[in-house]
Amino acid sequence: MQLKILGGGQLGRMITLAGYPLGVRTTVLDPATDPCAGQVCPHIVGEYEDYRALYELAQSCDAVTFEFENVPVASARWLAERVPVFPPPQALEVSQDRLIEKSFLRDLGVPVPPFAAVETRADFDAALQSIGLPAVLKTRRFGYDGKGQYVLRSPADAETAWVALGGRPLILEGFVPFDREVSLICVRGREGSTAFYPLTENEHREGMLYRSLAPVTDTAEELTERAQEYALRILDALQYVGVLAIEWFQDGGQLLANEMAPRVHNSGHWTIEGAVTSQFENHVRAVLGLPLGSTEPRGYSAMFNLIGHHPPIPQLLALPAAKLHSYGKGPRPRRKIGHVTFVEPTAAQRDQHAAEFAQLLG
Repeated sequence: MQLKILGGGQLGRMITLAGYPLGVRTTVLDPATDPCAGQVCPHIVGEYEDYRALYELAQSCDAVTFEFENVPVASARWLAERVPVFPPPQALEVSQDRLIEKSFLRDLGVPVPPFAAVETRADFDAALQSIGLPAVLKTRRFGYDGKGQYVLRSPADAETAWVALGGRPLILEGFVPFDREVSLICVRGREGSTAFYPLTENEHREGMLYRSLAPVTDTAEELTERAQEYALRILDALQYVGVLAIEWFQDGGQLLANEMAPRVHNSGHWTIEGAVTSQFENHVRAVLGLPLGSTEPRGYSAMFNLIGHHPPIPQLLALPAAKLHSYGKGPRPRRKIGHVTFVEPTAAQRDQHAAEFAQLLG
């Protein structure tokens, strides 16, 4: 079977590697001349709005998917008129604009922080009056890994935030005093079957994911069931196919949706070693119409992102339980160049190795 991917980054690389044991071959389309996915599969060099490149991608194809959510919706719809495209282009459209996304979730009854659209300075002042402080001013499009947002803690921050971000479509959101951030990775097949990975606890630093721990060990079953119920509403409303990630703020027994990602997700990388079927394999299965695999955890997992640079590989592998995934990318500040996973039979052993590895990373 042939699966084509819009985007040639590390997620496309890991989708490709997950497809090999199933006999699935992939090709990626990416404007870069040397994307890291191109090291493990054929690569078409082209822009995502280049219809000649899109036509080439669509040839001899069982399905097209994407590895990031900023693929032009028009390109995804053009492809969908010719070949199966999953997740559906509507999921891209919803997730690309924070205002549309928050409104979509709210209308489904999924709890979200208070929010307001901001186009002008008058809108901004009115939104501040309505929502109050602290709050977060965000660009509606193209923000990721903490980019395109400004936290306001006092009235004096308003002018600075407006100078930094004003002049484009924005959204102001109420700041959530959460206990922790968690994510739910789920998958839906073409025929409507669904599966859920356990809730994952995530720690961010400077807006980027630093560490994930799974499964969450001290959360009531009711909270997991509630997260899955909300996810089902989203999956069904979009007639979704593939892996979907939903990031949540947990405040005691309450969950508030932060954002969703219509793709495989960084906080699900632990599933490669830590689950019976990884998120990447289940994504391949789903978009190609194959039966979904078990999402049961194999133990207790910790995943660390390697950002910017990392210690020498022999040091990374000095802990026997460490599993290294290098993305074939050169070092650069704030660039994800790999990750390391630990899977242990108990949460205590997992936490011990995680602490040792955190010390190694400094």
